[in-house]
Amino acid sequence: MSTEVESNAMDTAASATTLEPTPSSSVPLTKRDKHPITVTKPVPYTFDLGNLLINDFNPLPSTTESSLLNTARDAAQALINQLLTTCTITSTSAGVHLTLPEPSTPLPREKPVPSAAPKTAWEKFAAKKGIRAKKREGKTVFDEASGEWVPKWGYKGANKKGEEEWIVEVDEKTQAKADERGGSVRGLGRAERKERVRRNERKMRANKRGERKAGG
Repeated sequence: MSTEVESNAMDTAASATTLEPTPSSSVPLTKRDKHPITVTKPVPYTFDLGNLLINDFNPLPSTTESSLLNTARDAAQALINQLLTTCTITSTSAGVHLTLPEPSTPLPREKPVPSAAPKTAWEKFAAKKGIRAKKREGKTVFDEASGEWVPKWGYKGANKKGEEEWIVEVDEKTQAKADERGGSVRGLGRAERKERVRRNERKMRANKRGERKAGG
C-alpha cells in the first residue's frame, strides 16, 4: 500500500513539472530581467528638484527605440533616487509626502510681458499738479441722527440723506431752484444727485475718447 502511494506521489510530482503557465498567469522577473537601481553615467546628471527636472548631457548611444527607453528609464530612476535621498519625507494619514525645494531653473513665459496701461487724463493731471491719491476710507459712515453706521452710497446711503424725510425745510433759494427745474422741493436733492452721476459719466466717456485719440 505504501509503495503505491509513493509511486502515485512520484507520478504527481513528475506531472507537475511538465505544467506550463498560461498566458494570463504572472511570471516573476528574474534577476537577469530587473534593471539596476543605481545609475552611473560618464557625465553626472544635474537636477532641479523644484521643477522635477533632470538634465542628461551624455550623448545618446543610438536612436533605436530600446536605447531611448533605457536612457529615459535611467534618467527617471536617477531622479527618483535624488528625490528620496535629498528631499524631506513626511508620513501622514493621507500618505507619504516629499517637500520639494524652490525651483532654480527659470521657465519661459507662455505670453509676452503685458505692457503698462496708459495713464488716464486724471492721472496725467494729478502727476502734473503733484496731487497724491488719498487713502480710501471705509464704505460706511456714522449717522449721528440714527446712531448707526450706514453705507455712503447705494441703498439707504448717506448721499440720499433728506430725500425721504416726511418734512423738508425750505428756504427761498431752494424754492427758487425747484421752481426753475419745474419740480418739487422734495425731489430736488434726488434730481441733483442724478445730475452729478450723469455729469461724471459724461466726463469719463470724454476722457476715454481722448485716450483713444492720443494712443492712435
